[in-house]
Amino acid sequence: MAESNTLSIVCEQCHTQVHIPLLAHRQRAVCPVCNHTLLSYRNGASEKLLAYTTSALIFLLLSLPFNFLTFKASGQKHSIDLPTGITVLVENDYLSLAIITSLATLLLPGMVLVGMLLLSLAQIQNRRPFYLPRLLQLVKALLPWSMAEIFLVGTLVSLIKITELADVSIGLSFYAFIGFSAFTALCISQFDATRYAMWLSQGVPPQPKPLCEAQAKASIQRTWALLLTACILYIPANLLPIMYTEFFGEETPNTIIGGVISLWESGSYPVAIIILVASVIVPVAKIIILAWLNFSVQREKTTSKQLRIRYYRTTEAIGRWSMIDVFVVAVLVSLIQMGNTMSIYPGQAALAFCAVVFVTMIAAMTFDSRLIWQQWKQLS
Repeated sequence: MAESNTLSIVCEQCHTQVHIPLLAHRQRAVCPVCNHTLLSYRNGASEKLLAYTTSALIFLLLSLPFNFLTFKASGQKHSIDLPTGITVLVENDYLSLAIITSLATLLLPGMVLVGMLLLSLAQIQNRRPFYLPRLLQLVKALLPWSMAEIFLVGTLVSLIKITELADVSIGLSFYAFIGFSAFTALCISQFDATRYAMWLSQGVPPQPKPLCEAQAKASIQRTWALLLTACILYIPANLLPIMYTEFFGEETPNTIIGGVISLWESGSYPVAIIILVASVIVPVAKIIILAWLNFSVQREKTTSKQLRIRYYRTTEAIGRWSMIDVFVVAVLVSLIQMGNTMSIYPGQAALAFCAVVFVTMIAAMTFDSRLIWQQWKQLS
């Protein structure tokens, strides 16, 4: 891609204009004010991205038709593939859980990969169809909601939780899904949205619109509203059962904290710690941090800017991992359906907790990090 010797890029997180030189292989340009990565360069990045997306899509297709997991208990056997698991949720009237699981683990990651494939192929061929700018925006918007790797971790946690109850075997689709998740991670590591935007605009870097007072007010108000909603939803998410376990006709409710305690008592300390951190500590910490950030920008604080931007990026990065517990429920409900002998059903807290994760993710997206660096009452 042809570039001039220097580029002038406006940082999207602090709105600082930065002049950067031509980058060499494996170099990246970082904002001197907020340390946000502005641009990166790798030789053959588009070719590698094309190879990775093709491989990821092949593994995605291979993860669908074959056996994913098999559960054996009390002389009974139940096997599922990924489409069957979604169907089981729908047939048992858990439509919302089925939609969330299928979108986050299969459909949205697949759409992201197809988008990346089309973008990389177009750049290799140096073609700019009219739909590419919107496709780039779609890929950027869907990336945070693509959760294949989180579903994989949730599946592994599910296996550990039920190994004491019965024999569980792994099918070919499970290994294919590991490959799909790994290559999806490689695709994300190779994808530079800014560089594709520059290519689409013939080498001109994207220029974010300047922040105005009305936008700042709207950002602060929406963030407060979303955080309040998350706090309200967090109460039923922790007090109500996240799933019910039926064993020989006796039904036992399980809350998030109850699940952590039972895992700890059974000796599964690493899994108990993962669930505790992902399902309890991370959501609470994210709400507290976002509230502190929003309060600081509302009061136009000028101190600890580097600390605040680091906390903001941390909440953006880890918030989605709280979905582990939701995917654990989805896997267990799909796999363990043996009537009165042994069955697992989702509880009311599953959707409430899922809503907490989604609302806090949207709150982090709504919060405008430029307000950390700019006093909103002084904006025109």
